[in-house]
Amino acid sequence: MKIGIIGGGVVGSTAAFYLQQSGKHQVMLLDDGFGQATSAAAGIISPWLSQRRNKAWYELAREGAKFYPELLEDLTQFVSGFSPSLYAKVGTLLFKKNEKLLQKLEKIAGERKKEAPEIGEIVRLSPEQIKKRFPLLEPQTDALYISGGARVDGALLIKTLKQAFIRTGGEFRQSKVTGIEPQLDKWDVYLNQERLAFDFLILATGAWLPSLLEPLGFTVDVRPQKGQLVGLQTKLQTHTWPVVMPQGEGDLIPSQNGELLVGATHENDQAFDLSFDSKKIHELIVHASDLAPKIASFKQEFIRTGTRAYTSDYLPFFGAPDSTKHLYVASGLGSSGLTTGPIIGKMLAQKLLEQKTTLSFKCYTPGSYITKKEK
Repeated sequence: MKIGIIGGGVVGSTAAFYLQQSGKHQVMLLDDGFGQATSAAAGIISPWLSQRRNKAWYELAREGAKFYPELLEDLTQFVSGFSPSLYAKVGTLLFKKNEKLLQKLEKIAGERKKEAPEIGEIVRLSPEQIKKRFPLLEPQTDALYISGGARVDGALLIKTLKQAFIRTGGEFRQSKVTGIEPQLDKWDVYLNQERLAFDFLILATGAWLPSLLEPLGFTVDVRPQKGQLVGLQTKLQTHTWPVVMPQGEGDLIPSQNGELLVGATHENDQAFDLSFDSKKIHELIVHASDLAPKIASFKQEFIRTGTRAYTSDYLPFFGAPDSTKHLYVASGLGSSGLTTGPIIGKMLAQKLLEQKTTLSFKCYTPGSYITKKEK
């Protein structure tokens, strides 16, 4: 088949890579490069201690974290010499408001390790022990450390996935898709006046999914969420430090060459605005300063903004919408996109390749989020 994938974020790029790697289909990846959440993000891969009650979300996030080593191994067949910034298992430090909540977190970690040994070591650290692992911190309470936590650079991940996709024979076009239209058992894709025909289509356009499906008579429960993060230069040896998940917004993500990322915001009222908001950045720094007082004195090297997609119940979906043929969609990943995106992309490829999927699609179907408008 000739397969078109619209959206070159983490879902689309992963699906494109695995479909093209199979050698069974001809794949084209289309993306205009505007506002993409993945390329603006730096993520913490540490879902095991989330207290979200939705079991399907946790199972997806757990498999997503587990999948990363396999993904990187598959990519090394086509792209050598990854930057250490792309992915590193450095561990995660988690803070809670009080001792009771920390004990609850420790219990959850122990129970979940039975099914997810990749959590690694689970250790409660005193303020003195925390400071040894992350010298900038000035904690007043204990924290929980899990060795399996990792950090990932979204922009480097996307770059690497696209390189591998192209080297396996895939075609990438940086173009804006202006519309799609079903044609019997095929799909037409429009790039302004240019028309492309595909046997199968994957829409991985995140918050822009409604713009493609609503003209076809669908109602789509997907909306944009703005995220901003700031990169600081510490001039310290940060590359071995663990990532830090404090209370509230403002995760701390150390990287290479003294870099420390702080973020990201979750702004539901900014639509597709990608401008920098100095007030929001200041709030991130102030919040992080409660745990790391010296942060305010570091030079701001850059600010990144991107647009996430989220649904009314904050859960992701993927699969085939009702009443459509030869079409898969994926959206609504929210702030956990770097954790769940790669495994979703891999499973979409598995489905098209008629392979057994890592998880059943049953709990993630688009039916509750994409509905046909009544005439």
